[in-house]
Order: sequence, then structure tokens, then C-alpha cells
Amino acid sequence: MDGSIITYNTRDALLKFYDENIGKLNGKGSPANAEMRGKAFDAFSSQGFPHTKLEKWRNTDLTKALNHGYNFAPDSGSVNIDEIFRCDVPGFNTHMVSLLNGRFIDRGKQPKQAEKGLVVCSLEEAFEKYPDLIGKHYGKYASFEDNSMTALNSALARDGAFIYVPDNVQVEQVIQVVNLVYADGPAFVQPRNLVILGRNSSLSLVHCDDSVNEKVGFVNTVSEIVLSEGARLDHYKLQNKNDRSTLINNIYFHLEADANLSTNAISLNGGLLRNETYVKLNGRGSHADVLGVYLMDRNQHVDNYVFVDHVVSDCTSNELFKGILDDQASGVFNGHILVRKDAQRTMAYQNNKNILISDKAVIDTKPFLEIYADDVKCSHGATVGQLDTEAMFYLRSRGITPHNARMLLMYAFAAEIVNKISIPQLQLRIDDLVKKRLRGELSHCDQCVLHCSSKEQKVTFEIDMSKI
Repeated sequence: MDGSIITYNTRDALLKFYDENIGKLNGKGSPANAEMRGKAFDAFSSQGFPHTKLEKWRNTDLTKALNHGYNFAPDSGSVNIDEIFRCDVPGFNTHMVSLLNGRFIDRGKQPKQAEKGLVVCSLEEAFEKYPDLIGKHYGKYASFEDNSMTALNSALARDGAFIYVPDNVQVEQVIQVVNLVYADGPAFVQPRNLVILGRNSSLSLVHCDDSVNEKVGFVNTVSEIVLSEGARLDHYKLQNKNDRSTLINNIYFHLEADANLSTNAISLNGGLLRNETYVKLNGRGSHADVLGVYLMDRNQHVDNYVFVDHVVSDCTSNELFKGILDDQASGVFNGHILVRKDAQRTMAYQNNKNILISDKAVIDTKPFLEIYADDVKCSHGATVGQLDTEAMFYLRSRGITPHNARMLLMYAFAAEIVNKISIPQLQLRIDDLVKKRLRGELSHCDQCVLHCSSKEQKVTFEIDMSKI
């Protein structure tokens, strides 16, 4: 099936492709998975690609992104992953695995705690070696009945990353999954990930989407992550794609009693980014922090859709997304918190803050609460504006140039999210990338105050940052 060309603005061509390759798609999967794949494709055939007449997609148009004759990206073959990508986070000692064109790259390395039952392998291998875990969890959280992109992934996905943390295992090493696309022409990729945390276990997981060239690409990723009772997950989604890339990312978190989730989506670059985050608080005492920051310019577009489902009582959630948009960039934040009838004593907070640098940048923000319980503490809010004039005056009065003052304000604005990264080496690297992003593309000046760490020059702000 590799190299087959399909035109995604015609559903008939996709239907033909699916019929011709269903055997290869099923591979080593179980009959139950084959049945699910068929139902998923029927759902996609019925729904088609999302369009702007749908409320959730009102402000994100895929027409241009779909107007290519995509190839299913070829398997990795003889490509040396180290020659096309190298993680440059200093001192970042992770167990790194790579997905190249949607296929897991096996380097023959086992995670440090493999002897305790920690498993990090390809999803295709997991179907063969861990059928009980696959049967219990795969496809159980990612609903495709009303999500056509999840349905398409469920129908066409062949591989991805599988991570299993047994009960009572505290994973000491950060697991890093790097998703790359490397092809000669327009590539269409469908990675699928499954992460399972056992009872009272913990894991730090970093998921990176990067580009290695300027080719057109369409990546449609689905991840299912389940946190069993008492489990803890520190999760980061880093997106740094080229301007010709389209990335659709659907991630489903399922939390049982006393589980604790922190997830942070950091979007630095990309032609069209659409992140859908679903959090289901399914056990008493569970908690979720859902954070994000996005820096967009030129004609880039980012869309964050967040749905937090409070199913049972005594759960808490906190959402905070911040964005900076320049030039003709556009953004969307659509937050939905559902508090069900039995979810008494819920505490849920949601906030979206945006700065528009140019008068042509736009943001559509729609925070929303849907509450059916009467004993709750919930709030939501959104702000859209330009840089604070009083803060600008304060910085200028300290002898800081207008360009540098603007950059300091933008940096301070984004740093609230970046500073919540709990992995020190990653926090320093993302802080550095944000500085580079602001310095190189969102603002230009001759005497930059945001010195990158590569210059080995520490930044000292001899001003009261609390004023801004």
C-alpha cells in the first residue's frame, strides 16, 4: 500500500484505497480490531472530512489542506533516523523512541525499568505480544461515532507507540516519543498511540511533532491514555512543524479514582494545527491540569478544542491556554466543561488569554460550561487584547527600547505556562525556544534582551517583573 496516491477531496478514491488495502491494514490485528476498523471506516464514509458547517469546526477550514494528491508515506526502510533528526535538549536523558511516517522505529533498546515490567514498543508488536491489554483498552476511549478524524485514524492506522506501566511502578526516566514525516512528496500519515498506567504508577511522557524538511504533510494522530487508580502522568505535547504541514491531534485521557494528570500543549510552529483534548474524570478524587501555549505568525492557524467531562463527584480540573498571534495568523480556543448530574462537589476552572500583535491577527475564543449538578465551584473566562500600554510605559521608563519592551511583555505572558514544566532540562529548552521564536519571528531588534542559552549568556531583568 506504500506509495499509493489518493486524492483526499474525493471520498470515492479513499473508499477504493481502503477496499484494496484492507488486508494489509488489518495485519496481525485481532478479529475484534478488524471489526472496529470496518465500523470506523463506515463512520468516516458517512461523516466525511470535517467542514466549517460543523459547530466544532466553524473557524477551521481543511479545504486547502486537503487539496493535494497525498501519498501514504513509505515505510522507514533503510532511513537512518539519527541522520535526519537529533534531539538537541542539553542533558535531557530520555528513553527516546521514534515514529517515522507513522511506523515505530525499533532501535533494540529497552527502557531502564523493563525488568519491572515497563513496556515501550510498537503498537503493531503489542497486538501480538499483549493481546489482553490491547483487548481491554484499544479503541475503548477514542470515540469515532461523532469524530470523523478519529474514525479515519481508527480505520487506517497501522502502527504507533505502545507504553505500559505496571501497577506500583514509578518510571524514573522520561519517555520521549518523536513523530516525524520524511517523504519525497505530499505525505498522509495516521499514527496511533496507546499508553496504559497501572494502579499507583507514574510516568513523564514527552510527545514531539517535528518536521525534517519543507514538504507538504498531513498527520492525523490519535492517542489513548488511561490512568488507573492513583496513577500520575506528567504529559507534554510539543509541536514545531513547517508551514506546509497540517497536524490533527486527537488525544483521549481516561482517569480513574485519585488519578492525577498534568498535560501541557506547546505549539511553536505549524501551517494548520488542530488539537482536540478529551479528559474524562471517571473516578472520585481525580484531577487534571490542562495547559497550553501557542505562538503563531505569518498565515499559521492553531485550533485548540478541550472537552473535560466530570462524570463523578469530588473531582477537580484546571484549564489555562495562552496565545500570541502576529501577522495574519489565526487561532481558535473552544473549551467545554461538562459537569454531570452525579458530579457533586466538582471544582472546574477554565481560562483563555490572548495577545494580538497585529491588527490582522484574529482569535475566536469560546469557553463554555455545561453544569447539571448543584454543589459545584466552576468558572470560565477569556481575554483578547494587545500589549498592556501601562506595562509598556513602565518598561520604557526604565530605558528599555520599544522593541525590547514588546518582547519582554510577550515573554512574560508566555512564561506563565512554560514555567509549569516540571522537567528542568525540558523547561529550560522550551523557555529558550520561546525566546528564539519571539526574537526571530514575532519581533526584530538589534539589541535583543532575550539571549538564547546557546550564547551562554544569562538574562537578568533589573526591573520589577510583577509590574507586567
